[in-house]
Amino acid sequence: MTSILDGSSVRDGAEVHTPSGRHTLRRPVFNWYLPTRGDSHDPGVITPVEGLVHRPDRTADLDYLALVAGAAERAGFDAALTPVGLACIDPWILCSALAARTSHLKYIIAFRPSLASATLLAQQADTFRRLFGERLILNVTTGGSPVEQAAYGEHGSHDERYQRTDEALQVIRPLLAGEQVTVRGDHLDVRDARLTNPGTASVPIYFGGASPAAVDVAARQADTYLLWGEPPADVAERIRVVKARAAAVGRTLRFGLRVHILTRDTAAQAWDTAEQMLARFDPSAVAGLQRRLAGMDSHGQARMTALHPGRSVRSADLVVSPNLWAGIGLVREGVATAVVGSHDEVAARLSDYVDLGVDEFILSGYPHLEESLRVGEEIIPRVHALRTQIGAA
Repeated sequence: MTSILDGSSVRDGAEVHTPSGRHTLRRPVFNWYLPTRGDSHDPGVITPVEGLVHRPDRTADLDYLALVAGAAERAGFDAALTPVGLACIDPWILCSALAARTSHLKYIIAFRPSLASATLLAQQADTFRRLFGERLILNVTTGGSPVEQAAYGEHGSHDERYQRTDEALQVIRPLLAGEQVTVRGDHLDVRDARLTNPGTASVPIYFGGASPAAVDVAARQADTYLLWGEPPADVAERIRVVKARAAAVGRTLRFGLRVHILTRDTAAQAWDTAEQMLARFDPSAVAGLQRRLAGMDSHGQARMTALHPGRSVRSADLVVSPNLWAGIGLVREGVATAVVGSHDEVAARLSDYVDLGVDEFILSGYPHLEESLRVGEEIIPRVHALRTQIGAA
């Protein structure tokens, strides 16, 4: 394998030409995750709005997150995702600082349309692209916890949040395209908005959500639809449904998969690490998070929660499909699963998802600094090699 530490890694998204020259296969794009709640050797993200506190081993300060971003850039990742929420550093301020410290890494900035003016959001996005070029991706999130939304002062129902999101994107997308916009909807009344001398770099829209309301909005507005790491059959069905919904309105989407990675030289080492991680989970943290998850109205979160029993059990009992482990969902909201195994096994499982229609991945691992280098060194080249073999077959 080519070492990433000498800066010789190949950028993702390049086309792979097979030895025969008769087949061309697009490489999947690989993205990483910025732990803006803090970083640890174990997961354990608890939102303080409900009185539960997670104290990470490493504070999410600018110097540490710059190390993670720099490592991800050197490891060959295309972009880094920054989450949004009460327990997170504000993603706009953070990513602006990190973009100034990196050269080409893109930033997938999560935002909640219900919490700010759509025109202001477009202005922020335009400012970022004018300062840093084609290094911005917008990740639309509606929020899944009514308790957290209320803390922000937003009290709409689940479907109302998606209706507002749809109207917000009717403002944001054309504004970034340089158009003048008027949208008078059930939630927004924006009149004659226009950005002053807008930039020209494209700003892709990423969008996740498993409910019918979410899929409807994604079909009309998204460029890339994001899924969480579910068993392959479930991912295939989700892709089928979303593709059909997008086709019905004359659109096609890319698909991204958000999942954790736990990879080691051997499968035994990887599963031993998972077992040790599970043994360190605080039972009170597990119980506290499961209470929080029970109060959420996110359909995607419900799908993640259904993959585990909500309490600590044997690590083997949390395997939901080959190499897919749901243990992380005991202490972390959002994506609950990790692909666990040897480097070859992990690469094979990711390649399997590409076969289902996944175009890119947003990966993470604990701690995010060291694991970005490990995944860049061991997994990305193996997946690319597998895709080349498939294209040559």
